[in-house]
Amino acid sequence: MALQNLVHRLRQFRTWHHWVGISVVLFMFITSITGVLLGWKKNVEVLQPATLKGKTTNLQQWISFDQVAVAASRAVDSVVGRTIEIDRMDVRPDKGMIKVTFKEGYWEAQIDAANGNVLSVAQRHADWIEHVHDGSIISDGFKLLYTNYIGLGLLLLSVTGFWLWYGPRRIRQVKGK
Repeated sequence: MALQNLVHRLRQFRTWHHWVGISVVLFMFITSITGVLLGWKKNVEVLQPATLKGKTTNLQQWISFDQVAVAASRAVDSVVGRTIEIDRMDVRPDKGMIKVTFKEGYWEAQIDAANGNVLSVAQRHADWIEHVHDGSIISDGFKLLYTNYIGLGLLLLSVTGFWLWYGPRRIRQVKGK
């Protein structure tokens, strides 16, 4: 009776493994490809612009955030052709510069914090790749469903995969007794 129970359970796990795998394979493919790209983002300038250095790291010599915002907005406006609202400022005291990111188009301007000179203007492709990676490119609600579905799917595939590996060994042990 124990042998029949093991065989039955193994068949159930195979069925679960099969259907869960089919249902998550596209999402896992997207997540794995974007994960690899995100792992390389600091090494490939196409994905994320290199962090440049400003003139000084002495905070007392830095210009105001208002001046940084004006310089960054003008720089991005000259490239894009319209004004885009600032999303955030990433202050890098050790580099002497401030990265200003914008709410649309994944734009970034790096500004020398000492004099307001524009060090670079570029798109941050890693940001939209991250939004695809976690599902937030669609909505925050989808992100929650997507990440839970992928996480639980991977957990279920791991458990059933382990049983598909261990089950036949266990069956051979029972048959040998």
